[in-house]
Amino acid sequence: MQSLRAPPLHFPATALRRRIIPTSVARSARSELREDNDPLIQSAIHSASLRLRETNRTEPLFIDPYAACFLPPYTNTELNIPEQQHYCLATKFIDDKLLQTAKLIDGLKQVVLFTDGMDTRPYRLNWPASTMIFDVSPQKVFDIASDKLQGVGARLPKGCMFFHISVESGDIEQCLRSKGFSGNRPSIWAMQGLPLESQSNFEAILSAISSLAMNESYLVGELPTDITHQSDLKKWVEKLFMSNGFQVKMVSYEEIAVSLGVVLHSQVNHDKIMFTAQQLRFSDDQMEKWRQEFERVEEDGDEQGFEEL
Repeated sequence: MQSLRAPPLHFPATALRRRIIPTSVARSARSELREDNDPLIQSAIHSASLRLRETNRTEPLFIDPYAACFLPPYTNTELNIPEQQHYCLATKFIDDKLLQTAKLIDGLKQVVLFTDGMDTRPYRLNWPASTMIFDVSPQKVFDIASDKLQGVGARLPKGCMFFHISVESGDIEQCLRSKGFSGNRPSIWAMQGLPLESQSNFEAILSAISSLAMNESYLVGELPTDITHQSDLKKWVEKLFMSNGFQVKMVSYEEIAVSLGVVLHSQVNHDKIMFTAQQLRFSDDQMEKWRQEFERVEEDGDEQGFEEL
């Protein structure tokens, strides 16, 4: 298939005269230029193109009705089949884990997504009512995606709420709390597409999740391997997660493919690893609540003892 390209532009001689360009047109041109040159935006658009290709397959693993709205008309249509498969297997795996876990939670549900900014899960997944969805992603990518989603009429499922947290905010933990997140309620966490600059960047995020996630909460995701140079990747992952209170399990793409009846064209993905983890510790909010309850019980005991005297 030939790549779709924008037609060449021809300017008549009269166009060389100075013209006043409307502000809206100038803003649109700046936005398009930013999309063309920004690596974070281009990476998010590329992932959206993989979801669109999957959606258009005869028997897709999932359907993303909004992926197309992110793609410019000149999107490169060359297909890397192993990359397509691994990304879509991970997407399907994360989708299923999120929904399966959410449906087991009574009352208010909290879902935190660490994404590239063009994640459509808040709109395309059938979330149960009373679900609070938090998207942590690059602000500039999210702003573009939000405008395009609004333009195609994307809507959250009935009874759900959505909040965005800029990954550049510096204090993700505090920002989530300010949006209404509570460590005294169950939560589900997922990571796919979030640009990670370094190993320390991921460690800081995992530490924040550990502080916020209630005991027995789940974290599922895809981790890029290029953020670390550890020789034994599995051992490093297990040690890092355990130090933050998580019991972690590495999940192979082959295992996911077999469960879905998919034949992989490439058995190994050296760029990313899949994982699921469960929180074994209590969140900071749980610990604070119990501390207050313990102090109250002690005070009640002191008062009763004084009355007996």
